[in-house]
Amino acid sequence: MAITDKIYLKNHRQISSQLETSIPKSAFSGATMDLLFQGENLATLDEATQDRVLDFATDFLDCDCQSNPHCGHPEQKFVRYLLELREQGLGPDAIVDVMGDDYMLYAYPGDVLSFLDDAVRSLEAIEELADVDGHDDAATEARERKQRLS
Repeated sequence: MAITDKIYLKNHRQISSQLETSIPKSAFSGATMDLLFQGENLATLDEATQDRVLDFATDFLDCDCQSNPHCGHPEQKFVRYLLELREQGLGPDAIVDVMGDDYMLYAYPGDVLSFLDDAVRSLEAIEELADVDGHDDAATEARERKQRLS
């Protein structure tokens, strides 16, 4: 299961109430994105929630794909966001706090830790395969990224 499947709306009940409809808790659910990012629905949210939803849309949904927001790019951008937070030295608890402050999203710190651990393990595999295949530049890049995440 991808980390983006484990990212939830922080004020799910409040948002559902404001929209006067039931929406999934998952921030990257197709139904959630459809409901939250339609103009008429966005206008029904309180100002603080609107600001966070617009910040999320600006940072992750800014894509020219015809199938946006269901093209996979929002999830890829969010994964990069999480990795950048880790590279800044934040641990899982702090990453969850920043997500909440930035976008009114939350995740369980254990899920974030598992995601980060998987990222490091993937970079280790890339590094080893690149070394075996003689791709020194790729091995060096994987090693450097792994060190920034560790």
